[in-house]
Amino acid sequence: MAHRPLSPSHLADDLAALARAPRWWLAYSGGLDSSVLLHLLCQVRALQPGLPPLTALHINHRLHADAAQWQAHCAARCAELGVPLVAATVDVASDGDGLEAAARRARHRVFKQHLQAGEVLFTAHHQDDQVETLLLRLLRGAGVEGMGAIAPARPLGQGTVHRPLLGVPRSALLAYARQHGLGWVDDPSNTDTNLDRNYLRQRVLPLLAERWPGYRATLSRAAGAQRDVAALLEESLGPLPRVHNTFGDPGLALAPLLAHSDAAAAALLRRWFGELGLRAPDRVALLELLRQLRASDAGAPRLVVDGAEIQRFGAGLYRLPGSDGPAAQAAGQSLGPGQTLDIGALGRLALVPAPAGAPGLYLGPTQLLTLGFRRGGERCRPAGRGGSCPLKQWLQEQGVPPWWRARLPLLYLDGELRVIGDRWYCDSAAPQPARDGGAGRWQVRWERNCPTAAD
Repeated sequence: MAHRPLSPSHLADDLAALARAPRWWLAYSGGLDSSVLLHLLCQVRALQPGLPPLTALHINHRLHADAAQWQAHCAARCAELGVPLVAATVDVASDGDGLEAAARRARHRVFKQHLQAGEVLFTAHHQDDQVETLLLRLLRGAGVEGMGAIAPARPLGQGTVHRPLLGVPRSALLAYARQHGLGWVDDPSNTDTNLDRNYLRQRVLPLLAERWPGYRATLSRAAGAQRDVAALLEESLGPLPRVHNTFGDPGLALAPLLAHSDAAAAALLRRWFGELGLRAPDRVALLELLRQLRASDAGAPRLVVDGAEIQRFGAGLYRLPGSDGPAAQAAGQSLGPGQTLDIGALGRLALVPAPAGAPGLYLGPTQLLTLGFRRGGERCRPAGRGGSCPLKQWLQEQGVPPWWRARLPLLYLDGELRVIGDRWYCDSAAPQPARDGGAGRWQVRWERNCPTAAD
Protein backbone atom coordinates (compact mmCIF):
# COMPACT_ATOMS: atom_id res chain seq x y z
CA MET A 1 0.00 0.00 0.00
CA ALA A 2 1.42 3.38 -1.02
CA HIS A 3 2.21 5.94 1.66
CA ARG A 4 2.46 9.63 0.97
CA PRO A 5 6.06 10.87 0.87
CA LEU A 6 7.51 11.65 4.28
CA SER A 7 8.04 15.34 5.03
CA PRO A 8 8.30 17.67 8.06
CA SER A 9 4.53 18.10 7.90
CA HIS A 10 4.17 14.57 9.32
CA LEU A 11 5.59 15.87 12.58
CA ALA A 12 3.75 19.19 12.70
CA ASP A 13 0.94 18.29 15.09
CA ASP A 14 3.14 16.32 17.50
CA LEU A 15 5.81 18.98 17.64
CA ALA A 16 3.39 21.89 18.05
CA ALA A 17 2.08 20.26 21.23
CA LEU A 18 5.66 19.95 22.56
CA ALA A 19 6.85 23.44 21.70
CA ARG A 20 6.97 24.55 25.35
CA ALA A 21 9.28 21.78 26.51
CA PRO A 22 12.59 23.10 27.94
CA ARG A 23 14.60 20.82 25.65
CA TRP A 24 14.20 18.18 22.98
CA TRP A 25 16.41 15.12 22.92
CA LEU A 26 16.78 12.60 20.12
CA ALA A 27 17.86 9.02 20.75
CA TYR A 28 20.37 8.85 17.90
CA SER A 29 21.97 5.51 17.06
CA GLY A 30 23.20 6.56 13.62
CA GLY A 31 20.95 3.99 11.93
CA LEU A 32 18.45 4.73 9.17
CA ASP A 33 15.48 5.47 11.41
CA SER A 34 17.10 7.91 13.83
CA SER A 35 19.06 9.54 10.99
CA VAL A 36 15.80 10.34 9.21
CA LEU A 37 14.21 11.69 12.39
CA LEU A 38 17.26 13.85 13.10
CA HIS A 39 17.04 15.38 9.63
CA LEU A 40 13.29 15.94 9.96
CA LEU A 41 13.65 17.64 13.33
CA CYS A 42 16.32 19.93 11.94
CA GLN A 43 14.05 20.79 8.99
CA VAL A 44 11.17 21.64 11.29
CA ARG A 45 13.35 23.75 13.59
CA ALA A 46 14.72 25.65 10.59
CA LEU A 47 11.14 26.56 9.66
CA GLN A 48 10.19 27.41 13.26
CA PRO A 49 13.21 28.92 15.07
CA GLY A 50 11.30 29.34 18.33
CA LEU A 51 11.13 25.61 19.02
CA PRO A 52 13.08 24.11 21.96
CA PRO A 53 16.81 23.40 21.60
CA LEU A 54 17.61 19.95 20.23
CA THR A 55 20.36 17.65 21.52
CA ALA A 56 21.19 14.22 20.12
CA LEU A 57 21.94 11.44 22.61
CA HIS A 58 24.06 8.55 21.34
CA ILE A 59 24.58 5.44 23.45
CA ASN A 60 27.62 3.29 22.76
CA HIS A 61 26.86 -0.23 23.95
CA ARG A 62 30.32 -1.51 23.00
CA LEU A 63 28.74 -4.70 21.68
CA HIS A 64 30.22 -4.49 18.17
CA ALA A 65 33.74 -4.00 16.88
CA ASP A 66 32.59 -0.94 14.89
CA ALA A 67 30.85 0.76 17.84
CA ALA A 68 33.51 3.48 18.04
CA GLN A 69 33.16 4.17 14.31
CA TRP A 70 29.38 4.44 14.68
CA GLN A 71 29.84 6.99 17.45
CA ALA A 72 32.28 8.95 15.28
CA HIS A 73 29.73 8.91 12.43
CA CYS A 74 27.07 10.32 14.76
CA ALA A 75 29.43 13.05 15.96
CA ALA A 76 30.30 14.03 12.39
CA ARG A 77 26.69 14.09 11.25
CA CYS A 78 25.59 16.20 14.24
CA ALA A 79 28.46 18.62 13.59
CA GLU A 80 27.25 19.04 10.00
CA LEU A 81 23.73 19.84 11.17
CA GLY A 82 24.79 22.03 14.09
CA VAL A 83 23.17 19.76 16.65
CA PRO A 84 24.96 19.16 19.98
CA LEU A 85 25.72 15.50 20.63
CA VAL A 86 25.98 13.80 24.02
CA ALA A 87 27.62 10.37 23.79
CA ALA A 88 27.30 7.91 26.66
CA THR A 89 29.10 4.59 26.96
CA VAL A 90 27.37 1.80 28.88
CA ASP A 91 28.30 -1.64 30.13
CA VAL A 92 25.85 -4.30 29.03
CA ALA A 93 25.91 -7.52 31.01
CA SER A 94 23.71 -10.32 29.73
CA ASP A 95 21.34 -11.84 32.27
CA GLY A 96 18.41 -14.22 32.27
CA ASP A 97 16.45 -11.90 29.95
CA GLY A 98 19.16 -11.88 27.28
CA LEU A 99 21.56 -9.32 25.87
CA GLU A 100 18.92 -7.33 23.98
CA ALA A 101 16.85 -6.72 27.14
CA ALA A 102 19.97 -5.81 29.12
CA ALA A 103 20.99 -3.28 26.44
CA ARG A 104 17.51 -1.74 26.50
CA ARG A 105 17.67 -1.33 30.28
CA ALA A 106 21.11 0.28 29.99
CA ARG A 107 19.75 2.75 27.41
CA HIS A 108 16.78 3.64 29.57
CA ARG A 109 19.02 4.33 32.55
CA VAL A 110 20.95 6.83 30.42
CA PHE A 111 17.75 8.40 29.13
CA LYS A 112 16.47 8.90 32.68
CA GLN A 113 19.78 10.38 33.79
CA HIS A 114 19.67 13.05 31.10
CA LEU A 115 15.97 13.91 30.93
CA GLN A 116 15.18 16.85 33.19
CA ALA A 117 11.72 17.96 34.27
CA GLY A 118 9.41 18.53 31.31
CA GLU A 119 11.98 17.57 28.67
CA VAL A 120 11.11 15.40 25.68
CA LEU A 121 13.00 12.46 24.20
CA PHE A 122 12.17 11.49 20.62
CA THR A 123 12.73 7.95 19.41
CA ALA A 124 12.45 6.85 15.80
CA HIS A 125 10.12 3.86 16.20
CA HIS A 126 8.02 3.45 13.07
CA GLN A 127 5.04 1.44 11.85
CA ASP A 128 7.06 -1.70 11.09
CA ASP A 129 8.42 -1.64 14.66
CA GLN A 130 4.85 -1.37 15.91
CA VAL A 131 3.70 -4.40 13.92
CA GLU A 132 6.69 -6.50 14.93
CA THR A 133 6.17 -5.66 18.58
CA LEU A 134 2.48 -6.54 18.44
CA LEU A 135 3.15 -9.91 16.82
CA LEU A 136 5.97 -10.77 19.21
CA ARG A 137 3.78 -9.97 22.20
CA LEU A 138 0.91 -12.01 20.80
CA LEU A 139 3.25 -14.96 20.34
CA ARG A 140 4.33 -14.56 23.97
CA GLY A 141 0.74 -14.57 25.22
CA ALA A 142 0.41 -10.88 26.11
CA GLY A 143 -2.77 -9.43 27.54
CA VAL A 144 -4.60 -6.23 26.61
CA GLU A 145 -1.82 -3.93 27.80
CA GLY A 146 0.85 -5.87 25.92
CA MET A 147 -1.18 -5.97 22.72
CA GLY A 148 -1.24 -2.18 22.76
CA ALA A 149 2.38 -2.60 21.58
CA ILE A 150 4.34 0.67 21.39
CA ALA A 151 2.59 3.73 22.82
CA PRO A 152 2.95 7.00 20.87
CA ALA A 153 4.08 8.70 24.09
CA ARG A 154 4.72 7.77 27.71
CA PRO A 155 6.41 9.15 30.83
CA LEU A 156 10.12 8.50 31.19
CA GLY A 157 11.96 9.66 34.30
CA GLN A 158 11.26 13.35 34.77
CA GLY A 159 10.24 13.82 31.14
CA THR A 160 8.38 12.03 28.37
CA VAL A 161 9.29 9.93 25.37
CA HIS A 162 7.52 10.61 22.05
CA ARG A 163 7.49 8.58 18.83
CA PRO A 164 6.35 10.86 16.03
CA LEU A 165 7.06 8.32 13.25
CA LEU A 166 4.99 5.50 14.70
CA GLY A 167 2.42 5.71 11.89
CA VAL A 168 5.05 5.81 9.11
CA PRO A 169 6.27 2.59 7.40
CA ARG A 170 9.99 1.98 7.16
CA SER A 171 9.78 2.12 3.35
CA ALA A 172 8.83 5.81 3.62
CA LEU A 173 11.85 6.44 5.86
CA LEU A 174 14.13 4.73 3.36
CA ALA A 175 12.70 6.77 0.49
CA TYR A 176 13.22 9.99 2.49
CA ALA A 177 16.82 9.10 3.29
CA ARG A 178 17.60 8.42 -0.37
CA GLN A 179 15.84 11.58 -1.51
CA HIS A 180 17.95 13.71 0.83
CA GLY A 181 21.19 11.79 0.39
CA LEU A 182 21.42 10.80 4.04
CA GLY A 183 24.09 8.43 5.24
CA TRP A 184 23.60 5.98 8.07
CA VAL A 185 25.27 3.04 9.76
CA ASP A 186 24.09 -0.56 9.40
CA ASP A 187 24.23 -2.86 12.39
CA PRO A 188 24.97 -6.39 11.08
CA SER A 189 22.94 -7.89 13.93
CA ASN A 190 19.79 -6.63 12.18
CA THR A 191 20.11 -9.50 9.70
CA ASP A 192 20.61 -12.21 12.34
CA THR A 193 17.47 -14.36 12.08
CA ASN A 194 18.35 -16.14 15.31
CA LEU A 195 16.82 -13.06 16.94
CA ASP A 196 13.01 -13.23 17.08
CA ARG A 197 12.40 -9.73 15.74
CA ASN A 198 14.73 -10.26 12.80
CA TYR A 199 13.14 -13.61 12.01
CA LEU A 200 9.74 -11.92 11.81
CA ARG A 201 11.16 -9.12 9.69
CA GLN A 202 13.10 -11.29 7.27
CA ARG A 203 10.98 -14.44 7.00
CA VAL A 204 7.42 -13.95 8.22
CA LEU A 205 6.35 -10.42 7.32
CA PRO A 206 7.26 -10.68 3.62
CA LEU A 207 4.80 -13.60 3.41
CA LEU A 208 2.10 -11.55 5.11
CA ALA A 209 2.72 -8.71 2.67
CA GLU A 210 2.12 -11.02 -0.31
CA ARG A 211 -1.36 -11.86 0.91
CA TRP A 212 -2.28 -8.75 2.91
CA PRO A 213 -0.25 -5.80 1.61
CA GLY A 214 -1.97 -3.39 3.99
CA TYR A 215 -1.23 -5.42 7.11
CA ARG A 216 0.94 -2.71 8.69
CA ALA A 217 -1.88 -0.19 8.88
CA THR A 218 -4.52 -2.71 10.01
CA LEU A 219 -2.34 -4.25 12.72
CA SER A 220 -1.35 -0.78 13.91
CA ARG A 221 -5.04 0.07 14.23
CA ALA A 222 -5.56 -3.14 16.20
CA ALA A 223 -2.78 -2.13 18.60
CA GLY A 224 -4.41 1.28 19.01
CA ALA A 225 -7.75 -0.36 19.80
CA GLN A 226 -6.09 -2.44 22.51
CA ARG A 227 -4.57 0.69 24.03
CA ASP A 228 -8.06 2.21 24.14
CA VAL A 229 -9.38 -0.87 25.96
CA ALA A 230 -6.44 -0.74 28.39
CA ALA A 231 -7.20 2.94 29.08
CA LEU A 232 -10.85 2.14 29.83
CA LEU A 233 -9.75 -0.65 32.16
CA GLU A 234 -7.39 1.74 33.93
CA GLU A 235 -10.18 4.27 34.42
CA SER A 236 -12.51 1.62 35.81
CA LEU A 237 -9.94 0.44 38.37
CA GLY A 238 -9.18 3.94 39.61
CA PRO A 239 -5.83 5.22 40.87
CA LEU A 240 -3.06 2.96 42.08
CA PRO A 241 -3.14 2.33 45.85
CA ARG A 242 -0.02 4.04 47.18
CA VAL A 243 2.03 3.51 50.30
CA HIS A 244 5.36 4.83 51.64
CA ASN A 245 7.55 3.07 54.15
CA THR A 246 9.34 4.75 57.03
CA PHE A 247 12.24 5.71 54.75
CA GLY A 248 10.00 7.34 52.16
CA ASP A 249 10.24 4.63 49.52
CA PRO A 250 7.11 4.67 47.35
CA GLY A 251 5.29 1.38 46.97
CA LEU A 252 2.00 -0.28 46.17
CA ALA A 253 -0.39 -0.75 49.10
CA LEU A 254 -1.24 -4.44 49.44
CA ALA A 255 -4.64 -4.42 51.18
CA PRO A 256 -6.51 -2.48 48.45
CA LEU A 257 -4.55 -4.31 45.74
CA LEU A 258 -5.51 -7.75 47.05
CA ALA A 259 -9.13 -6.70 47.54
CA HIS A 260 -9.45 -6.97 43.75
CA SER A 261 -9.83 -10.12 41.70
CA ASP A 262 -6.66 -11.64 40.28
CA ALA A 263 -7.42 -10.18 36.85
CA ALA A 264 -7.90 -6.65 38.19
CA ALA A 265 -4.95 -6.89 40.59
CA ALA A 266 -2.72 -8.08 37.73
CA ALA A 267 -3.82 -5.08 35.67
CA LEU A 268 -2.88 -2.74 38.55
CA LEU A 269 0.50 -4.45 38.87
CA ARG A 270 1.16 -3.99 35.16
CA ARG A 271 0.30 -0.31 35.43
CA TRP A 272 2.63 0.09 38.40
CA PHE A 273 5.46 -1.68 36.60
CA GLY A 274 4.89 0.65 33.66
CA GLU A 275 5.21 3.68 35.95
CA LEU A 276 8.52 2.26 37.16
CA GLY A 277 9.71 1.91 33.56
CA LEU A 278 9.64 -1.89 33.75
CA ARG A 279 8.20 -4.39 31.31
CA ALA A 280 5.64 -6.52 33.10
CA PRO A 281 6.26 -10.27 33.25
CA ASP A 282 3.83 -12.74 31.72
CA ARG A 283 0.45 -13.58 33.20
CA VAL A 284 1.66 -16.78 34.86
CA ALA A 285 4.36 -14.92 36.81
CA LEU A 286 1.89 -12.21 37.89
CA LEU A 287 -0.67 -14.74 39.10
CA GLU A 288 2.01 -16.62 41.04
CA LEU A 289 3.10 -13.37 42.71
CA LEU A 290 -0.51 -12.63 43.65
CA ARG A 291 -0.93 -16.16 45.03
CA GLN A 292 2.10 -15.69 47.26
CA LEU A 293 0.95 -12.24 48.35
CA ARG A 294 -2.40 -13.67 49.37
CA ALA A 295 -0.83 -16.59 51.25
CA SER A 296 -0.27 -16.04 54.96
CA ASP A 297 2.83 -18.26 55.07
CA ALA A 298 4.64 -16.98 51.98
CA GLY A 299 7.24 -14.89 53.86
CA ALA A 300 8.42 -11.97 51.75
CA PRO A 301 7.54 -12.79 48.12
CA ARG A 302 10.02 -11.46 45.61
CA LEU A 303 9.82 -11.20 41.83
CA VAL A 304 12.40 -10.13 39.26
CA VAL A 305 10.74 -7.79 36.76
CA ASP A 306 12.74 -6.61 33.77
CA GLY A 307 15.96 -6.87 35.77
CA ALA A 308 14.56 -5.14 38.89
CA GLU A 309 13.59 -6.86 42.14
CA ILE A 310 10.11 -6.41 43.58
CA GLN A 311 9.50 -7.44 47.20
CA ARG A 312 6.78 -7.31 49.79
CA PHE A 313 7.54 -5.59 53.06
CA GLY A 314 4.91 -4.85 55.68
CA ALA A 315 1.80 -3.38 54.08
CA GLY A 316 3.40 -2.65 50.70
CA LEU A 317 5.11 -3.97 47.63
CA TYR A 318 8.35 -2.16 46.76
CA ARG A 319 10.98 -1.98 44.08
CA LEU A 320 14.34 -2.67 45.66
CA PRO A 321 17.10 -0.13 45.02
CA GLY A 322 20.08 -1.07 42.92
CA SER A 323 23.44 -1.76 44.47
CA ASP A 324 25.29 1.42 45.38
CA GLY A 325 28.23 -0.11 47.22
CA PRO A 326 28.13 2.32 50.17
CA ALA A 327 30.82 0.53 52.17
CA ALA A 328 33.30 0.68 49.31
CA GLN A 329 32.52 4.35 48.68
CA ALA A 330 32.72 5.91 52.10
CA ALA A 331 33.34 3.44 54.95
CA GLY A 332 36.16 4.48 57.27
CA GLN A 333 35.83 8.21 56.66
CA SER A 334 35.50 10.61 59.59
CA LEU A 335 32.89 13.20 60.52
CA GLY A 336 33.48 15.92 63.10
CA PRO A 337 31.31 18.60 64.71
CA GLY A 338 30.07 21.08 62.10
CA GLN A 339 31.37 18.97 59.19
CA THR A 340 29.61 17.25 56.28
CA LEU A 341 30.47 13.97 54.60
CA ASP A 342 29.51 12.86 51.09
CA ILE A 343 28.39 9.22 51.05
CA GLY A 344 27.87 8.87 47.32
CA ALA A 345 24.54 7.48 46.12
CA LEU A 346 23.21 7.59 49.68
CA GLY A 347 23.47 11.38 49.94
CA ARG A 348 25.47 13.13 52.64
CA LEU A 349 25.81 13.31 56.41
CA ALA A 350 26.27 16.40 58.59
CA LEU A 351 26.92 16.96 62.29
CA VAL A 352 24.89 19.96 63.42
CA PRO A 353 24.11 21.40 66.88
CA ALA A 354 21.26 19.42 68.46
CA PRO A 355 18.14 21.50 69.21
CA ALA A 356 16.96 21.61 72.80
CA GLY A 357 15.06 18.47 73.71
CA ALA A 358 16.14 16.62 70.56
CA PRO A 359 18.29 13.48 70.65
CA GLY A 360 22.03 13.92 70.17
CA LEU A 361 25.44 13.08 71.62
CA TYR A 362 28.16 15.05 73.35
CA LEU A 363 31.40 15.47 71.42
CA GLY A 364 34.54 17.38 72.21
CA PRO A 365 35.87 19.83 69.59
CA THR A 366 38.44 17.35 68.28
CA GLN A 367 36.41 14.16 68.55
CA LEU A 368 35.51 12.44 65.29
CA LEU A 369 32.90 9.87 64.38
CA THR A 370 33.93 7.09 61.99
CA LEU A 371 31.55 5.91 59.27
CA GLY A 372 30.77 2.24 58.79
CA PHE A 373 28.05 -0.02 57.40
CA ARG A 374 26.52 -3.19 58.73
CA ARG A 375 28.53 -6.36 58.21
CA GLY A 376 26.94 -8.58 60.84
CA GLY A 377 27.49 -9.09 64.55
CA GLU A 378 27.20 -5.41 65.57
CA ARG A 379 25.67 -4.53 68.94
CA CYS A 380 24.33 -1.27 70.26
CA ARG A 381 22.85 0.31 73.38
CA PRO A 382 19.76 2.13 72.07
CA ALA A 383 18.98 5.11 74.29
CA GLY A 384 16.15 4.30 76.65
CA ARG A 385 16.21 0.56 76.04
CA GLY A 386 18.16 -0.29 79.18
CA GLY A 387 20.87 -2.52 77.72
CA SER A 388 22.65 -3.64 74.61
CA CYS A 389 21.18 -5.78 71.85
CA PRO A 390 22.22 -7.06 68.43
CA LEU A 391 21.87 -4.36 65.78
CA LYS A 392 20.04 -6.84 63.55
CA GLN A 393 17.38 -7.33 66.22
CA TRP A 394 17.01 -3.58 66.77
CA LEU A 395 16.53 -2.85 63.07
CA GLN A 396 13.90 -5.57 62.81
CA GLU A 397 12.07 -4.21 65.85
CA GLN A 398 12.07 -0.72 64.33
CA GLY A 399 10.58 -1.94 61.05
CA VAL A 400 13.58 -1.06 58.88
CA PRO A 401 13.08 -2.56 55.39
CA PRO A 402 15.60 -5.32 54.61
CA TRP A 403 17.14 -3.37 51.71
CA TRP A 404 17.94 -0.45 54.02
CA ARG A 405 19.61 -2.46 56.78
CA ALA A 406 22.95 -2.76 54.99
CA ARG A 407 22.71 0.81 53.72
CA LEU A 408 22.21 2.64 57.01
CA PRO A 409 25.24 4.76 57.91
CA LEU A 410 26.64 3.63 61.25
CA LEU A 411 28.72 6.16 63.17
CA TYR A 412 31.27 4.99 65.69
CA LEU A 413 33.14 6.85 68.43
CA ASP A 414 36.34 5.17 69.60
CA GLY A 415 35.14 1.90 68.08
CA GLU A 416 31.72 2.00 69.78
CA LEU A 417 28.52 2.31 67.76
CA ARG A 418 26.86 5.61 68.74
CA VAL A 419 24.48 6.62 65.93
CA ILE A 420 22.37 4.52 63.56
CA GLY A 421 21.50 6.51 60.46
CA ASP A 422 20.04 9.79 61.68
CA ARG A 423 17.35 8.16 63.81
CA TRP A 424 18.74 6.30 66.79
CA TYR A 425 21.40 7.28 69.30
CA CYS A 426 23.17 4.77 71.47
CA ASP A 427 24.24 5.09 75.07
CA SER A 428 27.89 4.56 75.88
CA ALA A 429 29.73 2.69 78.60
CA ALA A 430 32.67 5.11 78.21
CA PRO A 431 32.92 8.36 80.22
CA GLN A 432 31.30 11.28 78.41
CA PRO A 433 33.32 14.44 77.63
CA ALA A 434 32.89 17.24 80.14
CA ARG A 435 30.71 20.09 78.92
CA ASP A 436 32.95 22.64 80.57
CA GLY A 437 35.78 21.27 78.42
CA GLY A 438 34.10 22.55 75.29
CA ALA A 439 31.91 19.54 74.50
CA GLY A 440 28.72 20.31 72.67
CA ARG A 441 25.62 18.31 71.86
CA TRP A 442 25.50 17.29 68.23
CA GLN A 443 22.93 15.71 65.98
CA VAL A 444 23.39 13.75 62.77
CA ARG A 445 21.49 14.92 59.72
CA TRP A 446 21.25 12.59 56.76
CA GLU A 447 20.25 14.24 53.50
CA ARG A 448 19.23 11.25 51.45
CA ASN A 449 18.91 11.30 47.69
CA CYS A 450 15.47 10.83 46.14
CA PRO A 451 13.57 7.69 47.30
CA THR A 452 15.71 4.83 46.15
CA ALA A 453 12.98 2.29 45.58
CA ALA A 454 11.92 4.15 42.48
CA ASP A 455 15.41 4.50 40.98
